[in-house]
Amino acid sequence: SASMEEIIQLLEDKENYYNIFDRIEYSVPLSKEIVHIKLNMPFPFSGRDYIVKYSQEQIDDNYYYIFEATTEIPISVDSNYIRLINAAGGWILHPIDGHNTILTYLWNGELLGKFPNWALTRAWVEQGNEVMTWIEEALQK
Repeated sequence: SASMEEIIQLLEDKENYYNIFDRIEYSVPLSKEIVHIKLNMPFPFSGRDYIVKYSQEQIDDNYYYIFEATTEIPISVDSNYIRLINAAGGWILHPIDGHNTILTYLWNGELLGKFPNWALTRAWVEQGNEVMTWIEEALQK
């Protein structure tokens, strides 16, 4: 229940991702398109971090807001985090009308480290649900 423009504005607010997405504890833009993000993972897993580059594209009515790992700006790996070197994903926005948008979230669910394979499916579902819930909550503020 939000316009495409409202959702894009929220996604563009990268330096405030930690205020939008509860699992993000650190979000620092390194350039206009590149952001370093740290995630707080639930016990007993180590935190994760990634450096991603964002791009946008509009094709017909759909707006694609994509991110993928980059090494363009090197950042040392913090020993308390596992670097997600293959982080990638994005959002597809499709306007229904001026006040409603279909929002799809896609991501590479590779968590690396000592994350057990049997837990991946649950983590993927939980992450997707969390992200969509947090976006919805942020849009209602």
